[in-house]
Amino acid sequence: MAISKGFRFPVSFEDAFPQGLVMVGEVRPDTEYQTRDERAAGRPVRQRVDEATGKRQWKVSVTDPHEPNAKRQSFEVTLLAEVQPVPTTGEVLPGMRPVEFDGLTAEPRVAGNGEFKYQSFVFRASGFRQVGRSVGSGPSGAKPGGGADAKAA
Repeated sequence: MAISKGFRFPVSFEDAFPQGLVMVGEVRPDTEYQTRDERAAGRPVRQRVDEATGKRQWKVSVTDPHEPNAKRQSFEVTLLAEVQPVPTTGEVLPGMRPVEFDGLTAEPRVAGNGEFKYQSFVFRASGFRQVGRSVGSGPSGAKPGGGADAKAA
C-alpha cells in the first residue's frame, strides 16, 4: 500500500505535544507572495486557501517546551477556517499564551540543507480548544519526528 505525497495523518494533540504549546504573538492571515510590481500596482493581498479543504489559511507561531533542540522549538501551525480562529486562553506573559488545537494533522516532510536534513512535519489544525488538565501527562518518549518545522509548502 502506497501513501501519496502530501497525506495528512490525524494525530492527537497530546501525542504530538506532551507538554502543550505556547502561542507567541497573534493569529494572522497566511497570505500569498506578492511581487514588487503587484504591490506597486496596488493589487490587494490575497489570503491562501487550503487545496484539500477549500478553507482559508491562518498562521500562528508556537513554541514547544518538550523539544530539546533549540532551533526546532519554535515553528508555525496552519489553522484552516473560514473566519479567524480566536485562542481560548488568556495571556500568561505579554504576547504568550498556552494553547491546544482541535483537528490536528501532521504531514511528514524533509527539512534542513545538504547533509543536515531531518524528518519534520507540517502541522495543521481546525482551531483552538480549551486547554485541558492532561497537558504534560503524555507519553515520556520523544514526539513524532523529534521536531516540528511547520512551514507550509
